[in-house]
Amino acid sequence: MTRNAVDVPVALLGYGTVGAAVHRLLDEQGDEIERATGHRLRVVRALVRDVDRDRPCSPGAGVLTTDFATIRDDPQVRLVAEVMGGLDPAGDHVVELLRRGTPVVTANKQLLARRGPELFEAAAGGGVQLRFEASVCAAIPVIKVLREALVVTNVHRVLGIVNGTTNFILSAMEGGQTYAEALAEAQRLGYAEADPAEDVGGLDAAAKTAILATVAFGSRVPVEWVEVEGIEGVTREHVAAARAMEMHVKLVARATLVGDLVDVRVGPALVDARHPLAAVEGAFNAVMLQGDAIREIMLEGPGAGGIETASAVVADMVSIVGTTGTGFLQNDPVWRELGRLPAGELASPWYLRLEVEDRAGVLARLAQELAAEGVSVARLVQQPADGHAVLHVVTHEAAQGGLERALAAIRALPESRGHASALPVVSDRGVEELGWA
Repeated sequence: MTRNAVDVPVALLGYGTVGAAVHRLLDEQGDEIERATGHRLRVVRALVRDVDRDRPCSPGAGVLTTDFATIRDDPQVRLVAEVMGGLDPAGDHVVELLRRGTPVVTANKQLLARRGPELFEAAAGGGVQLRFEASVCAAIPVIKVLREALVVTNVHRVLGIVNGTTNFILSAMEGGQTYAEALAEAQRLGYAEADPAEDVGGLDAAAKTAILATVAFGSRVPVEWVEVEGIEGVTREHVAAARAMEMHVKLVARATLVGDLVDVRVGPALVDARHPLAAVEGAFNAVMLQGDAIREIMLEGPGAGGIETASAVVADMVSIVGTTGTGFLQNDPVWRELGRLPAGELASPWYLRLEVEDRAGVLARLAQELAAEGVSVARLVQQPADGHAVLHVVTHEAAQGGLERALAAIRALPESRGHASALPVVSDRGVEELGWA
């Protein structure tokens, strides 16, 4: 330590993969952090369930504890990083620390999405910072960009791939694997948990989308507002149909500001091959920000992994010690109250998959049902299949509600077979540019 460096004892809530990586980065990059901030961050406590469990690396004598009070009541601890995950007891621990005047960095997306107002109220009451970059897209600094670089920009849309597990699976399916094969491969490589439900069901992406929308629009967006659909229903047929139309299937997170109303959703979508998100492959994430002054910015990078998440945690810790006393980012990002766009009102181009009897007059009947709800066809591809036909349809932009009513009417037709389904289409090009007009 240099002569004028300030020693900053820190504590970790959790010492798993991420916690150990945070400790290692603070040790390995200590000189660089000190040169940048004049502070030397030193881990003195780490909360765990079992101090005797075997760990790949030793945190040092006396660091591990099972008693939260030893961290909460330790006057030398000046900063805490929460990397234990889950809502309980992590949430109560973080609230206690903030109220007592201890700044906190968290990587916990579910905690931020579900208890954000309480956490920021506690931070304001304690007069300390709460930072959460690692809760969304790990090493990609999208929260920092939104809160600092774009503070005076009217961001009206956030579009992204925010879950590396599902993007890996869908990329593998494009390579020819089935959903089950791709999931098994993701689990083997450590991209997916043994129980992957939160990832493949879209819940992980939904929490991240709620956080992004809250920060981008300056209004509380509860996770309950996010319309969620996972990738379990995506088949190789969807992938093949997308390829035939020069598209890719992606799990897309979208937050859209429409006047004073917000629409937030996560679900599979067909992404035009020329759209920037189409090129995001494997376990990578990307977030596109669109606004009045910036037009469009995209941030891309690894969105998961212990060292990637740890790097974002450490960056937030460095930011806190570098801005102590300024109150920067301790305040709730919410400064206004926006409503939720009524269900079904958001418009989009759509991809439809329909199964019908292969006989004269059926296409006209389908077109009639779509037109009755204001849905017009931009492109249609027909495939014969055992006495019936599978239709792959791309529509012009249409409101979701009208599309869903048209699909319900089509399903009720005697000529209809199977389940008529729809996925939104993401493209910067109009149907004329795509050659579908």
